Amino acid sequence: MDRDNDVMRRTRTVRATVSAGIAGATASGLGAAVLPWWQVLALALPATGLAGWTGWRISRVAGIRAASMEPGERVIGMYAVRPPYTEHTPSWSYEGAQYHLRVTSHGVEMWERAELIWKHPWPELRVIVDGPRLRIHHLGQQAGTMLLEQPGAAAEVRLAARRHGAA
Repeated sequence: MDRDNDVMRRTRTVRATVSAGIAGATASGLGAAVLPWWQVLALALPATGLAGWTGWRISRVAGIRAASMEPGERVIGMYAVRPPYTEHTPSWSYEGAQYHLRVTSHGVEMWERAELIWKHPWPELRVIVDGPRLRIHHLGQQAGTMLLEQPGAAAEVRLAARRHGAA
């Protein structure tokens, strides 16, 4: 009988502790009953619309980039590129990086959001790592000098270039 009383006493103690925690969370504004339903709805509808619009934009860009790939080609990496010159106008922070370098099994592509700027196959390229900068030469002429945002990304691109036959 003592054992049953101990179990019941512990159960009541746990219930009281949980109830006190829930009451404290509700009082501090973390509970679900803080706003009336119509205010929650008024705030949720615009947020849902903006989330849907953002998702549509992201999927549109991804679809355009996927359509540009050749059969059998696969993406090795995608790198955000900062323009190396300061006179370039930066993009708004909510838009993400303006330029992307996409490294594929067939070559390198430079994108400005959803627009393909250039695409070159590996055998025609010469890739040079110059500190944090990446220099890409196509048929003897410089195709681009870029500053990749991720640390070590220039070395990764150079390794992929060697692996796929670029000089």
